Amino acid sequence: MSRTAVADAPVDRAAPPVSTLRQPRLPRWAPLGLAAVAAVLGIGIGLVGGLDSRLQWGLIAAVLYLGLTAVLAGTVEGTRQAKDRLASSLIWVCFLLAVVPLASLLWETLVRGAKVLDGYFLTHSMSGVITLEPGGGVYHALIGTLEQVGLATVISAPLGLLTAVYLVEYGTGRLAKAITFFVDVMTGIPSIVAGLFILSFWIIILDFGYSGFAGAMALAILMMPIVVRSTEEMLKLVPNELREASLALGVPKWKTIIKVVLPTAIGGITTGIMLAVARIAGESAPILLLVFGSAEINNNPFDGAQSSLPYFIYEQWALGNEASYDRAWAAALVLIAFVMILNLVARGIARWKAPKH
Repeated sequence: MSRTAVADAPVDRAAPPVSTLRQPRLPRWAPLGLAAVAAVLGIGIGLVGGLDSRLQWGLIAAVLYLGLTAVLAGTVEGTRQAKDRLASSLIWVCFLLAVVPLASLLWETLVRGAKVLDGYFLTHSMSGVITLEPGGGVYHALIGTLEQVGLATVISAPLGLLTAVYLVEYGTGRLAKAITFFVDVMTGIPSIVAGLFILSFWIIILDFGYSGFAGAMALAILMMPIVVRSTEEMLKLVPNELREASLALGVPKWKTIIKVVLPTAIGGITTGIMLAVARIAGESAPILLLVFGSAEINNNPFDGAQSSLPYFIYEQWALGNEASYDRAWAAALVLIAFVMILNLVARGIARWKAPKH
């Protein structure tokens, strides 16, 4: 047989073996389909069982969704993949259960607060207003909150930043351990305790009067450990290679911290400070003790009683009439908007000051 004939002869090639490791998978739309089925079943069970609360319907639907996911994934994809899908579904259910109360709170505040929230409400105080009748505004409380939170930030942000820099860059001995211990202790201090401390020291012992500055000092005590902890974590995330490169070029350590470390971590530091501001913006206990509340506009935080948004909300709700309830909801909406604006400003500053690559 010639070589040409051998080359032209058909070759019997066996088919490649089929892999037995590949398992069938559920389609991508399966989670949404199971969620829809579980929702329908949950509503049906709630109606048949005479359950009036939609929250109960949602909980039943969540349990049904987890059960259907586990059964269907176990049947189609196997036990191993079913466990993974069940864990993922459980995380999503927990996330939704956490978001629903927040969304409900925001919606309720928006609906009720929008009744009286307008330009008049933001530019007038409660001076001379009869609390049983509609009218008045939140201007005096908004001014008080801005001044008190601003003073607290001016006090606590530099101290917290310097403390965090010392702990990360210099602190290695007993002093650093003592500072870390006291920062941890301050993190758990109730707000009323901080207010009582300033009340006894500033007002009773030193004989200063009630003022917005007294409230700001109590808020600064609450704010400082949050600033220290968040800044400390952000500074630890800065790569040591950046510090070593700067020091290798002969740059002093203090200048390395100012020119290299802090600009690199400025985004996280700013975010931490804004979280601390959001933490203290809604505090009412120190304000009740130290600022004392006022229905009139007081632009001087160092002299005389002031109001604030948390105090105004408490005061109006305690009056117990429809007009004061509307003012309290509107003030709560203003407070939420205030915190949201602060966070947006913080993100803008962090993006502006972040190092450019």
